[in-house]
Amino acid sequence: MTQRQKRYLVVCTLRLGDVLLTTPLTHSIRQADPHALIDMLVLKGMEGMLEGNPDIDHVIAVPHRSGTMARLKEFTGLWRRYDVALTTVSSDRARWYCFIAGRQTAGLYNLHSAWASVRLLQHRVLFDDLNTHTLSMGLAVLDLVGLPRHYTVVPPTAGGLIPEQLKGIHYAVLHPYPKFNYKMWTSEGWIALAQSLQQQGLRVVLTGGQDADELHYNRNIAAASSATDLSGRLTLAQTADLLRQAKLFVGPDTSITHMAAAVGIPTLALFGPTNPVKWGPWPATYAEKKSPWSLKGSKQVGNVYLLQGEGECVPCKEEGCEKRVDSFSACLQNLTISTVLNSERARPGTF
Repeated sequence: MTQRQKRYLVVCTLRLGDVLLTTPLTHSIRQADPHALIDMLVLKGMEGMLEGNPDIDHVIAVPHRSGTMARLKEFTGLWRRYDVALTTVSSDRARWYCFIAGRQTAGLYNLHSAWASVRLLQHRVLFDDLNTHTLSMGLAVLDLVGLPRHYTVVPPTAGGLIPEQLKGIHYAVLHPYPKFNYKMWTSEGWIALAQSLQQQGLRVVLTGGQDADELHYNRNIAAASSATDLSGRLTLAQTADLLRQAKLFVGPDTSITHMAAAVGIPTLALFGPTNPVKWGPWPATYAEKKSPWSLKGSKQVGNVYLLQGEGECVPCKEEGCEKRVDSFSACLQNLTISTVLNSERARPGTF
């Protein structure tokens, strides 16, 4: 008699970086049970991070907000469809999805989580937002259901093709514009970096999203440096394919930087107020439970060089010097081009 196919649901109702750093969990399930059906539930707009992922059978994209009737229909469609439902997010919403969808449930909780919400999970582990890397925190959920860990981050793919004008050319990818100001370096720094890399024999390619401010910012950098600007022209999966053939990537604390680290190319990550222990890009071949990064100081691990801005307050773990997302961080604004160029992973001649 053929054994019934086991059904898993993995819930990650956060941003793109969180979704990408949850892929080691789905990869671990696939390695443990090659014949399982594995679905992943994410917020609408985040599903592009899972395009072409061979470990996931189906992506369920739910709206950020919806009315009572729409939410009821959503829950009804999920009711007990899965043998196991897991969440890498410590939120009431994620725990409800697990409770509704899974016969067996496991996930994260916070000390401030409501007692009733915590009890929605049969198995749970306390969320550590300080000393445990986001990737390892997600894999801790596997321990609750007796599945072994695999640390491979799986970036999206659109099939491996890159723009025609880059075929056969050695190029570096720069991703200058993060979602929030407090993670931002200076446009002058990006221009100087692009010029230096081109003088050393690399075509420089800029990537970015379709936000008007981002397009304007990158357009000015391209005009001043003669870089090739692909901002707004590539999907996440196409961007990952572009990265796979690049000789170098430089970017701030963004999901694209995490993708660059995951595809295995030399990656220079510019970090300021963000806690690198929690959010440093995961090197492609790193496979340990402990975070690859220390709280303070620049460091190279595998294919990633994490360059941390200077200052006694770094990392403050705040959203900019004025403690709001639209404020800037002095540790990044004061980061000099010479410091970036002297970082090992910013010298193309070393590859």
